[in-house]
Amino acid sequence: MSSTPSRVFLARMVGLPIFDPQGDQVGKVRDLVVALRSETSQPRVLGMVVEVFGRRRIFIPMTRVTNIDSGQVYTTGLLNMRRFVQRPTETLVIGQMLDRDVQIRGSEVRGTVYDVAMEQARTRDWVLSRVALQEPGRGFRRKGQTHVVEWSEVVGLTRREENQGATHLLAAIQEMRPADAASMIHDLPPERRTAVVAALDDERLADVLEELPEEDQVEILEHLDTERAADVLEEMSPDDAADLIADLPPETAATLLELMQPEGAEDVRRLMSYAEETAGGMMAAEPVILAPDATIAEALAHVRNPDLTTSLAALVYICRPPLEPPTGKLLGVAHIQRLLREPPSTLVAAALDDTLDPLGPEMGIDDVAAHLATYNLVAAPVVDEDGRLLGAVTVDDLLDHMLPENWRDLAPRPGVRRG
Repeated sequence: MSSTPSRVFLARMVGLPIFDPQGDQVGKVRDLVVALRSETSQPRVLGMVVEVFGRRRIFIPMTRVTNIDSGQVYTTGLLNMRRFVQRPTETLVIGQMLDRDVQIRGSEVRGTVYDVAMEQARTRDWVLSRVALQEPGRGFRRKGQTHVVEWSEVVGLTRREENQGATHLLAAIQEMRPADAASMIHDLPPERRTAVVAALDDERLADVLEELPEEDQVEILEHLDTERAADVLEEMSPDDAADLIADLPPETAATLLELMQPEGAEDVRRLMSYAEETAGGMMAAEPVILAPDATIAEALAHVRNPDLTTSLAALVYICRPPLEPPTGKLLGVAHIQRLLREPPSTLVAAALDDTLDPLGPEMGIDDVAAHLATYNLVAAPVVDEDGRLLGAVTVDDLLDHMLPENWRDLAPRPGVRRG
């Protein structure tokens, strides 16, 4: 194990895995908590905000951190699984200090904070020691000059800003997977969350919204202007958009559906016509659908789409035209394992499995669960009374509906002891 470096820049720690003494990963670093005292006195680093199983965020005191190196953090292994709640006297480094406008003391140099470094003092406490700031750019596409200075040389770090930017916080969030970005945004103070949401492009915001709890989705959407809210909904998968619109006031929902593109709005309305706890209400409306004369190579190209979940990529649905739900008659499915064993030039019809019973859109959640469990499936087609494909229910859709709304708060990580 390498020794802990004398200086650690904190923006680079976001996402680092955290291990116990046995080498088992117990979580990921999401932020660091400090106690600000004054602009000349180095703040003490109290601990880390750590994401464990189920996106639960807990607090690990720095006294429990035994080692930090370039790619990982080690702890004593004894963790308190109580959810982290920020106190009024505490400041989040990533969530609240990045993008703060500051000035170098005794000079005209101004800029925004893009990183902060910590070091161990003689007392063995970790303190914030350096501030990395960037001046505003001058001229077309020119980045401003950067500076790394002592904490005491910077003015403006301890004051709160109502109109704080989000450039550098956004850069950290853009590097995360949508689920991790959603977790970060969920725990931001309201004013910082607003700034980040405003800066995200529609596609990225749609990806993040799909991973947020329903109350966060509704709150964020209600704070967008209606035109942008409709654009973001169009970027979401139809089933997630339908679930979100169903949680909005009826007048707001009607307005947004009118503003959406007709094809997207039609898909959402169709999904909203089914009860929530049914196959129709849970299904994804955009599985991989191909005609029987498509080749294995075409099928594999479709399932390689990185936007597909693992369960949606497990099956290709073979239908007669038209190929947009509701399609022509469903002929069967092709399993990914079978596709991988066939020559690429072979037609998908040669890999067809027509023995898989489809689900009806009104089938209840317990029957859907029993069907997937009985046949060891991660997904199953949903068809109407004429055998036309309407969509597919995946095991992750099923779990989203079967688990309690607050399951992330209730599920401790197996093997992690409570402190």
